[in-house]
Amino acid sequence: MKTIINWRVFLILWVASVIAVIAILPYTLELQSGALEQLDLPIPFPLFIAIQIIQNGLLFAVCIFLGMLLAKRIGLGAPILDSVTRGESTFNKVRAFLPISIGLGVLASLLIIGLDAYIFQPAIIQELGSNTTALNSTAQPAAWKGFLASFYGGIAEEILLRLFVMSLLAWLGSFISKTQDRKPTTIIFWIANILAAILFGLGHLPAVSTLVPLTTLVVIRTVALNSIGGIMFGWLYQKHGLESAMVAHFSADIVLHVLLVL
Repeated sequence: MKTIINWRVFLILWVASVIAVIAILPYTLELQSGALEQLDLPIPFPLFIAIQIIQNGLLFAVCIFLGMLLAKRIGLGAPILDSVTRGESTFNKVRAFLPISIGLGVLASLLIIGLDAYIFQPAIIQELGSNTTALNSTAQPAAWKGFLASFYGGIAEEILLRLFVMSLLAWLGSFISKTQDRKPTTIIFWIANILAAILFGLGHLPAVSTLVPLTTLVVIRTVALNSIGGIMFGWLYQKHGLESAMVAHFSADIVLHVLLVL
C-alpha cells in the first residue's frame, strides 16, 4: 500500500532534529547567559528548557511532514534515507556527493570569512565607528560547544530551510512555471533557493539589532553572509538530496565554530 510519505524517514529526521535542538543548548545558553540572568521565570529553569524542547519537537514534526509531502510532489527529498529504509545500498550515492558537499561547505565558510573581513567590516567601521565593536565583542563558546551546535545547523536548519521552506516555495512556483512532468522549472528552483537563503539571513536581523543599529549596510551584510552558504546548500538539495545539503552545512559550521571558533 502506498503511503503519502516514507514514515521511517520522517521518524529518523524528527529524532535527529530533536537531538540537534538539545545539542545546541550549551552553545546558545552561553551566548544568551546575560539575558537569561535577567529573566524572571515563573517556572524552574530545567522545566523551561524541557518546554522549549517539546515545542521545537512539535514544530519540526509539522515541518518535516509538510516538507516531505511537498518535496515528493516536486521531485526532491532525502534519497539516502529513502534507500536505507528500503534496505538498499547507499555507498555509491554517498560517494557521489560527499566530496562536493564537504568542498562547498568549506568554500562557503571561507567566503563568509573573507567577505566579512575585507569588505563588510571595513565599510561598517567607517559607517558606525566604535559601535561596530559590538558585532565582535560577544564571547564565543568553546569549540566543543560549537561542534555540538554544528549538528543543529546541519540537521535542523536544513530541515527547516531546504526540506520545508525551499520545497514550499518551489511547489508554489510550480503553479507559475512547470515542466511537462509537472515539476518546477529550473528558474523556479533557483528563485525558491535564493528566497529561502534570504529568509534565513533576515531571520538573523533581530539578534543583530541588539548589537548595532540596523542600517542598510548592516542589513545587507547580515543577509549576504547568511545567504552565501544557503544558496550552495539549496543547489545541493536540488541536485543530490537533503543529506548532501546537510553535510555541506555541517562542514561549513565545523570550520566557522570549531576550527576557527567564530
